[in-house]
Amino acid sequence: MIIAACALLAAGCLAYIFWPQSVRIARPQKSRIEFLRERRDVVYENLRDLNFENKAGKLSPDDYESLRSSLENEAAELLAEIDTLQHAEWNEAQA
Repeated sequence: MIIAACALLAAGCLAYIFWPQSVRIARPQKSRIEFLRERRDVVYENLRDLNFENKAGKLSPDDYESLRSSLENEAAELLAEIDTLQHAEWNEAQA
């Protein structure tokens, strides 16, 4: 009796967790520039966290330099692409 109740409860939990949702909430698609701006904010936050962890002594100097360099390179690439897209949007608006 107890085993049957446990099996029924487990089946109910699994059905609740894995049952496909019939109603999907439609989210508006993000533009490329919105995605890049969000990613830029995440990279900046990661840089702040990295500096904090370095000051706290949690990282070796080599690890800090390596991580900082990769994050700064990613930020530079993001900023360059954002700038390119903003100029393209501005040029379209002027035409």
